[in-house]
Amino acid sequence: MVKLQVNGVSQEVDVDPSTPLLYVLRNDLDLRGPRFGCGLGQCGACTVLIDGVAIRSCITPVSAVSGAITTLEGLAQGGKLHPLQQAWIDEQAAQCGYCQNGQIMNAKVLLDRNPNPSDAEISAAMEGVLC
Repeated sequence: MVKLQVNGVSQEVDVDPSTPLLYVLRNDLDLRGPRFGCGLGQCGACTVLIDGVAIRSCITPVSAVSGAITTLEGLAQGGKLHPLQQAWIDEQAAQCGYCQNGQIMNAKVLLDRNPNPSDAEISAAMEGVLC
């Protein structure tokens, strides 16, 4: 059994410790925010936050996770979307939607660190998510 803290809830899953975190989140916990893209940690579709740090869940074994995991679903609180999620909708930022998870999660990390980033800082922070 592997114990995880996901979106503020303690979870126990019966999986092999080498199982990628992404598979546990999607297949065992039914969370659909993080997505499988490349499976190599290069595209960013699987991005989640662990203690506020963006990580690629497709290449992170569940046994390597010791902090609090936040997925796209966990950004919303009390039935209200996170301001970043709401802005995404309001500004109609979505295109096909596949990369949105990685884009939003990377943007959250950036804005948590720097609420007023420059264009260059935005480009650098978002560069790692293929769209």
